[in-house]
Amino acid sequence: MNSEQANNISLISILDIIGLKAEKKKNNEYWYLSPFRKENTASFHVNVAKNIWYDHGEAKGGSVIDFVCLYLESHRESHTVIDALRWLKNMHPSSTSQSFPNDEVSEQEDPALDLKKTSALQNPLFISYLNTRGIHFQLAKKYLKEAAVYNKNTGKTFQALCLRNENGGFELRNKFFKGCIAPKGISFIRGSKFLPEEIHVFEGLMDFLSALMHEKKSQFEGDVIILNSISCLKESFIYIGNYSYKTIYTWLDNDLAGKTATKALSEFAKHHGDLKFMPMNKIYTKHKDINDWLTNKPKTPSN
Repeated sequence: MNSEQANNISLISILDIIGLKAEKKKNNEYWYLSPFRKENTASFHVNVAKNIWYDHGEAKGGSVIDFVCLYLESHRESHTVIDALRWLKNMHPSSTSQSFPNDEVSEQEDPALDLKKTSALQNPLFISYLNTRGIHFQLAKKYLKEAAVYNKNTGKTFQALCLRNENGGFELRNKFFKGCIAPKGISFIRGSKFLPEEIHVFEGLMDFLSALMHEKKSQFEGDVIILNSISCLKESFIYIGNYSYKTIYTWLDNDLAGKTATKALSEFAKHHGDLKFMPMNKIYTKHKDINDWLTNKPKTPSN
């Protein structure tokens, strides 16, 4: 994603993702409570037609990138233009197929990828990779398959772990790659209990498997939603709101995107009667996510 692509993303959609609703609308003029501080009177203005903003309390305004930089700064996060582009890529993965590498994998949603076949998990390289992530092979085998994926751009086929999503796409993962065969969507996994009263929400498949490892079980009693991207959060609301769940357990990341999604789910629970909200971040509070905690916690000596 470059700056031009980022500034073409709708500010309204970004504000919607972080849980802000317009207090007042008139033609192309929208007014919000400021996302940078607590206030009672809306002072944050968006011109929808021009896709620009101005915060009267901060006396600052500008483009989408300007907004994200200030938003990250207000949450004491790194807030360079590169940081803003990374944040936008995480929130809007479909905006571009360009990837941003991190310490381990690159993330792509590429229309050039074509699923050739899937098979049972058995590749020793995947088993070794799962071990480095603290995931037992037998547990992963219950939920994941191996995929042979053809890249039309390179003319080459590569192997990846895969999990089907509810829109008919496939989430892909190996040591060096994290991506999706479109369309993007959440993955829904039924729990062991008939008519369960709880649902667990995860950002990624490794978080889900890590939580099962922590709980020392192969299946939750309640149902499970794996978002596969924070941008799919709204899709999860349809599943949660249209069923008689009584408790939402969230296992989301401790970065800004994860905290934003956790807050959005908390607000969703408040507006849906007796739905109880239970964030599980306290288990891995000093770590980026539950898999980071799982792979770094002290090992218990065996007797």
